[in-house]
Amino acid sequence: MILPAKLLLILSVPLAMAFPVLHHGWANYDQTTTLDYTGLVKEITYENPHGMLQLEHEDKTWTVVLAPPSRMNARGLTKDMIQPGDSVRVVGYPHKEVKDEMRAERIYVGDKKVELR
Repeated sequence: MILPAKLLLILSVPLAMAFPVLHHGWANYDQTTTLDYTGLVKEITYENPHGMLQLEHEDKTWTVVLAPPSRMNARGLTKDMIQPGDSVRVVGYPHKEVKDEMRAERIYVGDKKVELR
């Protein structure tokens, strides 16, 4: 019979190994190419682990990965500052494999610039 501690160890090792794969690492974004887009927000989520918005730019919709809500709040970007229909400027890096996705380094809302990383 397997002891409960051994069973827990056996079950936790595969989970621990899978976690980095489940989280989309920043290495998946091409930091040699900077995107600078201004467009209309179609949709925004302000939830953990990262905020996200859908940005309409030149007849294309981009998924923009933002910082965690706690970081955005700490840097002065609150949930009520961006709504669908608002115009924002986003500077960031394109995903290496996922078409039309970028990781935002900074976002401009009106005349306010917020560093996200």
